[in-house]
Amino acid sequence: MSFKAIVRELTKEIRDGIGSISRRRGGGEDGKSSARCYRRGKSHIAPDCSSSTSSSLTAFVTIQEQQLSRWANLPPELLLDIIHRVEASETAWPARKDVVACASVCRSWRDITKEIVKTPEQCGSLTFPISLKQPGPRDAPIQCFIKRERATSTYHLYLGLSPALSSDTSKLLLAAKKIRRATSTEFVISLVQDDYSRASNSYVGKLRSNFLGTKFSVYDSQPPHDLSIQSNSRSHRRIRPKQVSPKVPAVGNYNVATISYELNVLRTRGPRRMQCTMHSIPISAIQEGGTAPTPMEFKNHHDEQCSLFSISKGKKPLVEFSSTSLAETLESTPNTRDSLVLKNKAPRWHEQLQCWCLNFKGRVTVASVKNFQLVAAAEPHQNVSVAEQEKVILQFGKIGKDIFTMDYRYPLSAFQAFALCLSSFDTKPACE
Repeated sequence: MSFKAIVRELTKEIRDGIGSISRRRGGGEDGKSSARCYRRGKSHIAPDCSSSTSSSLTAFVTIQEQQLSRWANLPPELLLDIIHRVEASETAWPARKDVVACASVCRSWRDITKEIVKTPEQCGSLTFPISLKQPGPRDAPIQCFIKRERATSTYHLYLGLSPALSSDTSKLLLAAKKIRRATSTEFVISLVQDDYSRASNSYVGKLRSNFLGTKFSVYDSQPPHDLSIQSNSRSHRRIRPKQVSPKVPAVGNYNVATISYELNVLRTRGPRRMQCTMHSIPISAIQEGGTAPTPMEFKNHHDEQCSLFSISKGKKPLVEFSSTSLAETLESTPNTRDSLVLKNKAPRWHEQLQCWCLNFKGRVTVASVKNFQLVAAAEPHQNVSVAEQEKVILQFGKIGKDIFTMDYRYPLSAFQAFALCLSSFDTKPACE
């Protein structure tokens, strides 16, 4: 039996065992009352349950711990070899689920799996949710596509080549919901597609525009890796006294990027012109020997989930976040002197087609003013090679009525790339 089959068999056995215990415990009317008492007990409210119910709950926990301990007590050398082979053999979704399954067996399996799994920059693969905040690979871009839902004003980012080839190979990475306000537009970005509350564990950041839709700010839910940048960012929230729980960390909004679209005052023909200042990425990241900030865990998530496809909703902290606070509007812009600046690659005019053209290498098939390619904009004194400045770090383009491709690479993360692409969906009559 292969190592992959062993892992699948182990996880299936654990799920079936726990599921059967749960069904036996929840059967009939007595099962419903016991489940109700168990939930109340978890919320630290004194339960009104019988002694027999309490003993059944104790037996359930004991049997569950016994089942998990069989796999937790495997020799470390054998466990390390198993996970090493599974991780090396599964390089793309959906087979990548086997790697996540290893981390779901028990704590010891999870610790070893997290040590073995490399960052997207090193292996070119996405595994855990934190991968979405880590820089992409240097050599080849990670290919994704965005699906727009006009009726609900939502945008879903999938890992995959295109919807036509999706089936089981595509994986939902991030979701965003567009919220129109009186003076601005916001895109709230979440790990799941049915919860856009900024008080939940699934919230990862947001994108906010000005009144004209020409300037955008990207906010991250966790502090930037660079402490000097963190000191220039502030968490904007309205907190009700007597409702703040000291055990629940507050989710902040840290300004990690600014996007500016150039006004087209003369109404000349051509695509939009944009410039992105990445406050959380220094220009040294693309210099020879440089590295981009790489977070290894969610600092503001008090219970990080270990899977990209099984993220549960946590309890909402008793903290309200104001998206229209005056402090956020008047926030000072972080220092941009040493920040990475991206600009859209200049297209060329095609005489025969009578249109502006960019080489998307077959990833874009529909002409649109939203299409763009971003490259690094460096000054001569910043010692960035010409080859590095010509690399397309992010490209975004239309392939259908509501389908767009998004290909990103180092030093951008999936979250940052998705936020930059979302800015293109807002209407900009002054820029076209």
